[in-house]
Amino acid sequence: MDAKPATFCTPICFSISLLRKANCHVKNVALASAPVASPAKSESASKPKPCCVCKDEKAKRDECMLFSTAKNPAADCVSLVDQYKSCMQGFGFSV
Repeated sequence: MDAKPATFCTPICFSISLLRKANCHVKNVALASAPVASPAKSESASKPKPCCVCKDEKAKRDECMLFSTAKNPAADCVSLVDQYKSCMQGFGFSV
């Protein structure tokens, strides 16, 4: 009879197995020491936060909207709003 290796899970190995959707066997224990980068972290590392991009466009848009003397500030500042939207879309954000 061929004996299968003992199956056990440490908390780290269990987490890795959930992330990789794999069974946790003895061979996976070696993976516990290797750092695992989740896809969400790598995506967020390459994509900046929305608050950190298009600061100049945002400041101009906000200043126009706050200090506009027009009856309809949105209509008065439409070009600045469009510039801000196109800048944000360039970074992958939909506004």
